[in-house]
This record gives sequence, C-alpha cells and structure tokens, in this order.
Amino acid sequence: MSDLFEASGIVPPDAPLADRLRPARLSEVLGQDHLLAEGGPIGRMVAGGRLSSMILWGPPGTGKTTIARLLAREAGYQFQQLSAVFSGVSDLKKAFESARARRAAGQATLLFVDEIHRFNRAQQDGFLPFVEEGIVTLVGATTENPSFELNGALLSRTQVFVLRRLDDAALSTLIVRAGEQGGVPVKLTDEARGALIAMADGDGRYLLSMVETLQAIGGDETLDVGALGALLQKRSPAYDKNREEHYNLISALHKSVRGSDPDAALYWLARMLAGGEDPLFLARRIVRMAVEDIGQADPMALVIANAAKDTYDFLGSPEGELALAQAVVHLATAPKSVSVYRAYKAAARAARETGSLMPPAHIRNAPTKLMKSLGYGQGYQYDPDTPDGFSGANYFPDGMERASFYQPGDQGHEVRVRERLERWAALRAQARAGHGAGER
Repeated sequence: MSDLFEASGIVPPDAPLADRLRPARLSEVLGQDHLLAEGGPIGRMVAGGRLSSMILWGPPGTGKTTIARLLAREAGYQFQQLSAVFSGVSDLKKAFESARARRAAGQATLLFVDEIHRFNRAQQDGFLPFVEEGIVTLVGATTENPSFELNGALLSRTQVFVLRRLDDAALSTLIVRAGEQGGVPVKLTDEARGALIAMADGDGRYLLSMVETLQAIGGDETLDVGALGALLQKRSPAYDKNREEHYNLISALHKSVRGSDPDAALYWLARMLAGGEDPLFLARRIVRMAVEDIGQADPMALVIANAAKDTYDFLGSPEGELALAQAVVHLATAPKSVSVYRAYKAAARAARETGSLMPPAHIRNAPTKLMKSLGYGQGYQYDPDTPDGFSGANYFPDGMERASFYQPGDQGHEVRVRERLERWAALRAQARAGHGAGER
C-alpha cells in the first residue's frame, strides 16, 4: 500500500483481498468476541474511551494488526506502526519524539509494534519510560509466547490478551464476505468448502489468499474436493521445532500416553511428524514415558520403547515411524505406575542428606588381607545359599534407619512384585527377631 493511500485510509483497488476485506469496525472482527465484545476486556476499554498498553498474542491471521488499527480509530488515538523486523533504535526514537509532540498538542498515540518479540532485550527496555509516562499506548503483536520472548519489566506494564485461531464458523463467514465484497464469488461444493476451511487451519489471511487465487483462476464450474486440491497446495502445519508449539505438542503426546488414550497419542505423534519433528527426539521421549509413567507395571514397555528407537535407526522414515506408533500404542494401553519414579526421587533426596555414610562392613569389598582384617566382608550371607533364597540382611548404611522408597502399585506386574516384597519383609522381620534373640 502506498504512503498516499495509507495516509488517507483508502485501500487501493489492487490491494490483496485480505486488505480490501479488513473490518471497518471492531464489531466486524471475527473470532475474538472473548476480547472485543461489550463484556470483554478490550471492549470495556473502548467503551470507556481509554486504552491500556497491551500485547496481542496469537497465531497468524487472527486479526492482531486489524484490531490495533481499529482500537486507535474508535478510541480517538493517532495510529503509528512499526515492525520489529525492519525498525531499529533510530526508528523508535523518531516514533517517541512524534508521540511526545502529539501529546503536547493533546493527541494520544497508539504505537503498534508488529513482531515485537524480535526486538532484543535492550530495545524492549527502551519502551519502558515512554509507556510509564503515557507518551505512547503500546500495542505489541506477537505469535510467540510473551513469557519467553518479552522482558518481565515490559510484561509488568502491559496486559497480555490471547487471540484465538479462527473457528470454522468465522472462516465460513470470511468466504461469504469474499464473495459479496471481493468481486467474484467462488463456487464450492459443501465438501470442498469444508476442505478449504481445513486447509486454512484457523488463519483468516491464508484463507483469503486461497480464495483470491481461486477468484483469479476464474471459471463458472462448481469446484469439488478433487478440483480444489488440484488448484491449491496444502501448506505445512504450523509447527516450529524450536519454539512453544514444539513443547505444547510433545506435552500433549506425553499426557495422552499417561492418560491411556492411544487414539489421541497417535494423533499428536502424527502431528509432530507431519510438522517435521526429528523422529529420534520422539523416540527419546517415548523411552522417557516408558520409565516415568509405565515403570514396573509393565517392564516390557522399556524394551519395546528402545526397540522402537533401534527400529527407526535401522529403517528410517517413513517405515520406521510405524515402530514409534506401535510403541506409543503399547505405552498408552499399558498399566501405569509412577512408583519407581517416585522411589528414585525419594532415594536421591535421602542420598543427598546422608551422602557420607559408609556401607555396612559385611557388604564392603574385601580384595586384600588388610581389608579383611578390618572386618570388610565379615558375616556376609550369600542369599542363594539361604533356605528361602533371602537372608534378610541389612544393606543400608550403619547409622541410617531402614527406608521404604519403593511402594509398588496395584497395576499390572507390580501386583506380583508387591506380593514378593511383602513376603520378604516378613522374612526380614523374622531374621531380625532371630538375630535379636541370639544376642540375648
């Protein structure tokens, strides 16, 4: 858009369809009623005629720039826009000087900063005095989690509002608007319309770009799913292996396995693989699931998880991905136990607290005569030679009370483990009672 058109607020006729269809009022913005409706937090600000600095956090194509423009218009603020991709310190200084001059003239400024997370920490700090003094009302837009990408000081001076991806109803309304206001209606079967909405994946801008492509191609025929697929390419899923979506999806996969839902677990596994995730990262996480959430309830879970990793190493993609899927299903449908996980944490805590205690003399190593003369190994009982195959000896350090870290659950293999531990506990008590009687 040229500077002349931008200054006048007129959208040129050759602008992209998404620009030509930008809402003229906040009430026309789709999919963000939780923020913009009369009872929403931003809606209440507009009704009161006074805006607070804010961060608009949401996926692409959900209306962040449009909302910022309309906020300025409806609240009577001067709109000024910067992009963190193209702007530097000098641009910020000019924006703040202009805003200061407007303020002196009684005009408030809404400074919209797109991709604000791309400014470094020092640049973000530069906003603070101007936000605090009220020289600008800052509206930052980001697709990244502000908790990770923005300074705590900046976050403490702004409100973070989460924009939602556009649902099917909102996207369907956009298609209708494109036909009514965009010039050329696009004829689609119901199935093709649903496919087009699915391809947009909640991104209104991308949906309108696809509609514009179909309008440019023209034709009077009604497009079915096959014809639509021949004209448009499905984009890759929104996924960044190094950012929040990566952690959200692996969390969803892990929790689906823990929650014994193989169908959801397979879905999240497929989502990550389709997004380009490293299958070996997934294999490592699957092994972690086996030891953390399955444990002794199904000892084969760890074997199968490791086998899946080895199988993928051997076969590669796409065939090796089936081994990961098999492991995920096995883990999701296996009995669950966190007893070993909790036992190890308790043992580690005890080890930190008693780290200098020596093992009892009877189980110390005694490779030399000196060590044997000092009592190392003396009185050790070789358990396989005892009548029950269990001596009941004490293996904890001298001076440390016996602890019970491992408490097997009541699922799967641990039921039998618990029975054995209970029998051994009884034998140990008998051995201690006999040892005490011998001492008397």
